[in-house]
Amino acid sequence: MLRSKGFIFTNKEHTQKGIMSTILGILASVTLGIAVYQSYTNGGAPSDKYAAAALLAIIFMVTGLVLGICSTTEKEKFRLFTVLGIFVNVLAFGMLSLILFAGAYVD
Repeated sequence: MLRSKGFIFTNKEHTQKGIMSTILGILASVTLGIAVYQSYTNGGAPSDKYAAAALLAIIFMVTGLVLGICSTTEKEKFRLFTVLGIFVNVLAFGMLSLILFAGAYVD
């Protein structure tokens, strides 16, 4: 049996919603990281700027998660950025939950 050693080409593309979901998840994580770092350098003093950054991160997370879930329904597309976007947004949500949980029990 001879098998031809050729390439298999495909028409598949990455979903634009999945790519945007990944970008928004990364932005949410970076925004939370910067807010936590700035709060740490100010000695943990609360500020309206950090709350606004957390609110912006929540908007990024929710939008990214919705886009990631919506992109799972597209047929004949690669799923890398879709799954990565959902994972990064859930991870950012977990980071925010951990920050809020830790802040509730620290004097």
